Amino acid sequence: MANRTIAPKIIDPVEFDLHLKPYEKKTLDNGIEVYAIDAGAEEVLQIEWVFFAGNWYEQQNMIAATTNFLLKNGTASKTAFQISEHFEYYGAYLNRGCYNETSTITLHCLNKHIEELLPVVQELITDATFPEDELKLYKQNNKQRLSVNLKKCDFVANRHIDEYLFGIDHPYGKYSSAEAYDAVERDQLKAFYDQFYRHGKCILFVAGKIPANLFAQLNKYFGSLPLNNKTLPEGAHPIVQSSNIGSPIRLSNDPEGVQGAVRIARPFPNRHHPDFLNVQVLNTLFGGFFGSRLMNNIREDKGYTYGIHSYLQNHIHSSAWMITTEAGKDVCDATVKEVYKEMKKLREKLVDDEELLLVKNFMMGSILGDLDGPFHIIGRWKNIILNDLDESYFYNSIRAIKSITPAELQELANKYLQPKEYYELVVV
Repeated sequence: MANRTIAPKIIDPVEFDLHLKPYEKKTLDNGIEVYAIDAGAEEVLQIEWVFFAGNWYEQQNMIAATTNFLLKNGTASKTAFQISEHFEYYGAYLNRGCYNETSTITLHCLNKHIEELLPVVQELITDATFPEDELKLYKQNNKQRLSVNLKKCDFVANRHIDEYLFGIDHPYGKYSSAEAYDAVERDQLKAFYDQFYRHGKCILFVAGKIPANLFAQLNKYFGSLPLNNKTLPEGAHPIVQSSNIGSPIRLSNDPEGVQGAVRIARPFPNRHHPDFLNVQVLNTLFGGFFGSRLMNNIREDKGYTYGIHSYLQNHIHSSAWMITTEAGKDVCDATVKEVYKEMKKLREKLVDDEELLLVKNFMMGSILGDLDGPFHIIGRWKNIILNDLDESYFYNSIRAIKSITPAELQELANKYLQPKEYYELVVV
């Protein structure tokens, strides 16, 4: 029996031995790969259909996003209202999303209703009709939303910094406009849908308490579809970076506003680069959590902002290292100077062991939180699989966190935290 008068031993998260629960893999009759995590105590499921139908594959701006949004707004036999009502009746939630390389249809539901729900998801993939009135409403709503957002300095800053990093014609750098919405035609949506959904490439990710007959059900409704039979188009997307790198860029967006948006960013390789995992540790120390250098200086000490963040973008082909914050107009330039000051400190002085241990414990604790429950676990696997990585990436990231030294961090800081290699944008 435990002695309750003696406090349990405190163990730092960095000492934890974390393991990623392996997935179960099945293949449907048409070659669709299904990655599944069978876990959890509740009778719930998450099923995600991932299509390679992001804006990487569109020939005209906004076609991929519009196609994905309107998937559930009408089929050959159901209106948008009937589709929404069907999923609500069974207590299910169906969402869709469009990203740079991929797009998704995501279903959350109770296990017992899967037989009633899967046929309707199949219908969205095979018989979406993109009604003209739904397209008109979509354009109207998004143009109105865009006009409101364009008054916000942070929204404008996010658009421009991506343009500087990748070029306005690159999938990572393009952005929406009223003209782009107006140019979208129903026939273009139907053609994109036919190529990248009805005859596209699809991967399934499943998580939750999986019923014994789920794979048979998935094969019944999706294993005979004409998916995964054609090669994806290559799509040449050269990166055309702005020549303003290393020079201050100042844009005026709202003369009456009191706040400005600061974006400081540099190009960075993708997850396959040998420095990526170690730089994740440096980034966390620099600006990746609430106790970071940037937060302690610019929020806690100077009071310039409510929060400042640094992160590596999760793009598949190439990435960027981004520092973002919003601050009062009168202190935006001072904020930029403090960011560079923190870069200089990391280049010139070794991180002490106590601070590095705090960062390591935070990162290990975050990973532990991401392993809590089947939905989080399949999310980890999805990120690994879509980035063309394997299980070793997870364990290499653990190893990097545990083993990195102050000297290695300083070396990385001197390699990557050089102000002349960053775009510096302030929008006020």
